[in-house]
This record gives sequence, structure tokens and C-alpha cells, in this order.
Amino acid sequence: MVHHCDPWLADYDAAAASFGWNEAWAGLRDDGVDGRPDSVNIADLAIDRHVRNGNGERVALRFIGRERDDVDDPVDITYARLGRHTNRFADAMQRRGFGPGTGVATLAGRIPDLYVAALGTLKAHGVFTPLFSAFGPDPIAQRMNLGRIKILVTTPLLYRRKVAPMLDRLVHLELVLVCGSAEDDIGTRQANGNSVSVMSFRAFLTEGRDTFSPGPTDPETPALLHFTSGTTGQPKGAVHVHAAVVTHHVTGRLVLDLHEGDTFWCTADPGWVTGTSYGIIAPLANGVTSIVDEAEFDAERWYRILEHHAVNVFYTAPTAIRMLQRAGDELAAGTDLSQLRLVASVGEPLDAEAVHWCERTFGVPVIDTWWQTETGGIMISNHRSQPVRAGSMGRPLPGVDVALIERDQAGNVVVDRDGRPVMVEDPERSGELALAAGWPSMFRTYLDQEERYQRAFVDGWYLTGDLARRDADGYYWFVGRGDDVIKTSGHLIGPFEVESALNEHPAVAETGVIGKPDPTAGAIVKAFVVLSKGHDPTDQLLRELLGHARSRLGAAVAPREIEFVEDLPHTRSGKIMRRVLKARELGEDEGDTSTLEKSEPRT
Repeated sequence: MVHHCDPWLADYDAAAASFGWNEAWAGLRDDGVDGRPDSVNIADLAIDRHVRNGNGERVALRFIGRERDDVDDPVDITYARLGRHTNRFADAMQRRGFGPGTGVATLAGRIPDLYVAALGTLKAHGVFTPLFSAFGPDPIAQRMNLGRIKILVTTPLLYRRKVAPMLDRLVHLELVLVCGSAEDDIGTRQANGNSVSVMSFRAFLTEGRDTFSPGPTDPETPALLHFTSGTTGQPKGAVHVHAAVVTHHVTGRLVLDLHEGDTFWCTADPGWVTGTSYGIIAPLANGVTSIVDEAEFDAERWYRILEHHAVNVFYTAPTAIRMLQRAGDELAAGTDLSQLRLVASVGEPLDAEAVHWCERTFGVPVIDTWWQTETGGIMISNHRSQPVRAGSMGRPLPGVDVALIERDQAGNVVVDRDGRPVMVEDPERSGELALAAGWPSMFRTYLDQEERYQRAFVDGWYLTGDLARRDADGYYWFVGRGDDVIKTSGHLIGPFEVESALNEHPAVAETGVIGKPDPTAGAIVKAFVVLSKGHDPTDQLLRELLGHARSRLGAAVAPREIEFVEDLPHTRSGKIMRRVLKARELGEDEGDTSTLEKSEPRT
């Protein structure tokens, strides 16, 4: 029997009509008073608030090491213990003279020290930046210098292979903390004429005290610096403030439906925004137990974790779901998933076939969630209490106003005589997805690119760059990134629509679609297809897929070409890198590929 509790969001329409962000603060305040408080610290609300309320012995993090036997023998870290360790980190920062605004970055996998560093930084009013551990030296150096990173937390292997050889390029770096080192003080290195201290993370914590008070923290104090995943080129640094925690808390309740006593598992890599917003902040703000699995994807291991640790809410990426599909149904059939209540997905849109497979396999609602690095938290989703429209993004989070804005053929926002953007009202027409500014986790600027930040807004609307359509019932449907949309023979085609149709075929595991330049049509639709286990790339199957797509989409939209490939380029956050597919097809420079998912040695 599925672990039962009534959903927080029982009536979407009522919640959307009555919700207010000021009232939302009450759920995070010890005094329960409505309205925005004068002082807000993410780490205090995520950890110390629970300790003050008598829940310090509740498990905050359940760490599972990478070895097979570790699944059955995790390390539990309580809220009280996490509070003490983050206090030590914050106090040690202050004692060494690292004041408010200090940039702290992590370059590591899913290890407890990363969580301590992130939250300790926030307690000390520093700015936390997660870095993807598979980055090469150039993207690491680029982001650390852009973010003015003074403290780096990393592992021995990553330090030796990636950091140590380029210390002289890290112009702001003063301190490297190496996790898991047996040495108390690893040493000091000279770089750029400055001394860079390198010491063990463990030794650094001994410099701090178990008690620490963040003190007054203005809600607008910078807290998080997230670099975009690079799907459209060079990264941008999106700055978020401590007030963002209210969005993390609200979405944890209203979207992910987290309840007291839950065990929650977010599989996102800690180097990306999802790994921070929903791997660290949202579950802790809601007082639940988070699974932290050090190992990478393994279907059998994942099913063991879901069963053995009685996971209630599972948040993962479409890529991972498709990999579970490819592993076959036998593993799932032999797994007790009776405690599972909800599966949610983030990253690339989840096509209808994947939704239906999940529902059959897990026996629970499967919801897609849409948001961006810039939004800081979930903005649109299906909901547990409402009928899931498979393949749709869902409906806006209560408190978030969403519109579709019209763009002309040249890509410019269409405005009326008063200079205001023209909204798309027709239920079946697509437009650029836009959000009314003002939700708490909205990014406050692009670091050192204020002009670029201002260009992202028109008349108080944040322009997401994503194209979508809205049906008559207010559900949104993803069409594609503005720069991914294919213009062919006068038609505008969203790649996701084509990918979804091909993914419905039982032989197809995953699809990526691009526009291939054509002298007559302007562009033709080309699909790159990864086949499911047990299917071979034959000419007969190629013809079958072309026919399947035409029957589902019509000749104008269906792909003209299909190429079988072993895999597709993804970001670590699960997005298909269509621009990379296109660059490879045309023999062009792939641009910034630092965020591509790739294998990496153990850390």
C-alpha cells in the first residue's frame, strides 16, 4: 500500500486564487507571523530552526557511500549534527577573516562535506557556488575567477588532477580545503605572487566552534551564484539571495508534496542548481530526510535504494528515467515500491510515453517540473492531487503569473502602441514563456552583466527564452528553446514535439531533433535516435520510424532524416544539447562543451 497522506495542494484553483508570498513566510518563521521578515538566512531556516523546534535528532542526510554494501549501511547525519558542523565551518571562516560576500565554491561529488560547506558558507553570509566535478581546468578557472572565489572545497583526486596544476590561474583563491585527507595541514603554495593555503577540510572544522549565530541577514543578501548550464554558449552567473528559501520551501510542499517523516531522494548532481535548490535547501527547509548517494547511475542500485530506504518522493531527470526504461521492467517488478508516493522529473521535458511507463512501473503519479537556473525554483508543474496531463509542463505554481509573449519572425518581442508586449491568447498558438517578476527565488542579476540582465525583462516580465503553448484548461506545453525552433517551409516546429512522437515507438529509447539547413525549405527536420535494448539499426526500422512519425505528425512536421546513434550529448542536468548535435552535423565548432555529461574517475 502506498504511503498515504493528504496532499498539501488539495485544490489547485483555490490555492492559486488565495496564495500570497507574504503569507508563505509564516511557514518558515518560528513566530508564525505573516509577512516578509527583516532577517532571513537560508541555513538557519533549513537547519537551526528544526533544532530550536525540538527536532534536532531527526535525520537530515542519509549518506550512502559508493560501494555496493554501503546501500545497506548508510551514515545518518542529524539536523543537530549538521548544525554543529556548519557552525564550525562558518566560525572558522570568520576567524580566518573571510567576511560577508566571500565566494566559496565546491568541486566534489555527493559527499557530506559539500553540504557542510554550502550551508556553513550561507551562515557566514558568504556566497556559495557549486562547480561540476567533471569540468576541465578551463571551465573551472573561468567560473572561479568570474565568481571571485576565495575558498575552494574539493577532493584529493580532483585537487591533484585539476586544481593544483593551475593554482596560478585562480587569481582570487586564498584557501583550498581538501576533503578526506588524513593530513591536518597539506601545505602552502605560491600562486600569482600570493600564498594559497591548502589544508584538510577536517582540520579547518577544528578551528571553529560548535556554536555560531548568523546574526541579522537581510533577505536581499546575495547567497547563491549559479552558472547556467551552457546549452546556448558561454555561461552566465545568476545571483540569488537568501529570500529564495521561501520558494524552495513552498515548492517542496506544494509541488514535491514533502511531509514530516518523509524520505526524499533528489538524484541531481551537486554541481548544478537542482542539486542545490532541491538536493540541499528545499528538503532541509521542509524538515525531511534526504538520500545522498555518492555513486553514479546504476539501475539495480537505484531500485535497491528506493526499496531499502523506503523512499517516499523521488526527484530525477528524464535521462535517468529513460535509462531505467532501457534496463527493462524485470528489475522494477522485483522491487517493493509500496512506500513511494510521488515521482517528479526535471531538466528536459518528460514525454508522454515516459510518463506512462513511470506510472505503470512505479504505480504513483509522475509529474514534470519546469524551471530554470534563473528562476531558482520550480515555476510550472503538474501536481499530485490533480490529473496529470502526460507530456505537459503543467500549471503555474500558485503565486507565479505566467504569460506567452508574441515574437515576430525576426525574433523581436511584439509590442503594442503603449510599448507593452503583446500576449498570445489563442489556446493553440505558441509564444515565449514569460514570468511576472517578483517571486522570491528570482535571480537578482547576471554577475557583472547588468545590461544583459535588463535585456531579459520587458515591462516587468522575465523572458525565459522557452517557447510554449497553453491549452484551454491552463496547462502549458513545451515547444522548445527559442534558438532550437526549426523554421521549415514557413512552419515553426518545436523539436520536443517531434522527439515525443518518435519516443512513443517501442524501439526508441531517446531522440534529439535539429534543423538541418536546406536550400529549398530553409531547414529540414533531422532526428538522432538512440535505440532501446534489443533493437538493431536496420534500414527496415528506419523506414518504420519515418512512417510512424509521418502518421503521428504529418509530412510537414515529421523528420526527413533519421540517424541512429549510440547516445546523445546531455548536460549533467539532463538537457539534450541540440546545438552540439547541430554543430556535429554541420562540422562546426561545438562551442562551450564544459557542461557535457561525461564519465569521470572516482573522486
